[in-house]
Amino acid sequence: MPLDDRDPVRQRGQRVDGKVRSTPQPEGTGDAPAPDCSRMKVTAEGWEPGPVLGDGDMTPGGAPLRQEEALMAELSELVQKVVRRSSWWERHGVDISILAGSFLLLPAGFLCLRSAQAIPFLAGVLTLGVVHHTLTVKGSHLASHNALTESKSWGKVWAVFFIELCSAFTVEQATYNHVKIHHGYTNVIGLGDSSTWKLPFLNRYVYMFIAPLAVPILTPLVALDLLRNVEWKAALRTLCCMFLGLYCHYWLLLHVSGFQSPWSALLCMLLTRSLLAHPYIHVNIFQHIGLPMFAADRKPKRIHLMSLGVLNLPRNALLDWSFGHSLISCHVEHHLFPSLSDNMCLKIKPVVSQYLKQKKLPYNEDTYTSRLRLFLRRYEELMVHAPPITELVGIQ
Repeated sequence: MPLDDRDPVRQRGQRVDGKVRSTPQPEGTGDAPAPDCSRMKVTAEGWEPGPVLGDGDMTPGGAPLRQEEALMAELSELVQKVVRRSSWWERHGVDISILAGSFLLLPAGFLCLRSAQAIPFLAGVLTLGVVHHTLTVKGSHLASHNALTESKSWGKVWAVFFIELCSAFTVEQATYNHVKIHHGYTNVIGLGDSSTWKLPFLNRYVYMFIAPLAVPILTPLVALDLLRNVEWKAALRTLCCMFLGLYCHYWLLLHVSGFQSPWSALLCMLLTRSLLAHPYIHVNIFQHIGLPMFAADRKPKRIHLMSLGVLNLPRNALLDWSFGHSLISCHVEHHLFPSLSDNMCLKIKPVVSQYLKQKKLPYNEDTYTSRLRLFLRRYEELMVHAPPITELVGIQ
């Protein structure tokens, strides 16, 4: 999304022009909560209000702040109408069915690994790899936002199951870092700027193509380090769930798949758990880094922050199934309405995209290969050096 001095968005320092398609720059932003719905609330959990601006502060284009708040309220009402008309199957059933179907594929995957022939064995590796990422990425992501159920109690149960048992991570830290920080301060320098994904000591090719293979090893190690920040009861629960999940995977490989050596079983665990680690890392950096970043004391209102700092990738059958629509082709919609399930994000996508374009707000889209080329070409600028700060003209 090229930016120049004629736009209402101006950067300080180097500019990031990632060849992102978007509509003209916004004239206003909003931060009003969504109206209630008897069946489901479209919420924006994790959002923390920014600094209070004075009555004389203006948003881009000179629009008063109350107009910016009205934009988000209007969009929320449009989305709420779609939610009210949607059945339980659309709100939750579709995604629950995908997760349940993945569980049903587990026996076939482990049994295929018993074969001495290459094709069935590779089919088993592929099956277990896709199932693992569906449960750990899609399942954990939906559970962290309580998007699998309308019950808070069951939401906590699913969060522990998917995040701790399946993903070998800690619920408290996953929820805090992703929901409270990343969603609450999207693309705000020092908070939700995705800097945790940066490893500046690695060169571009090691980071983009080799380092992702270490994700299955690094994830539980990072979780263990983060347990220092949680209560001892939660830490004990996390340790038990992490051990149970990893040991069950290891035990099934030995006793169901028939691996003779512990090392061969551990190697197969690493292979299946890192099967889609490359797109997992890539997606997490492609959709935020390289887009406008803001200082904490000058961040815009919610609708402006999310429309500027979030990008959608095209639909992809494998990644849509394994990661979910909210992480691939509906990431803008997800950041605006994070409590909605993947299927609902896909359903509201036409409403959100049409509204943002109608109001001349950005709606960023780019292809996977285009972003990959951009990051390889400008790796030092995007992944090593501190990002430039974007300022919105009109907010002083």
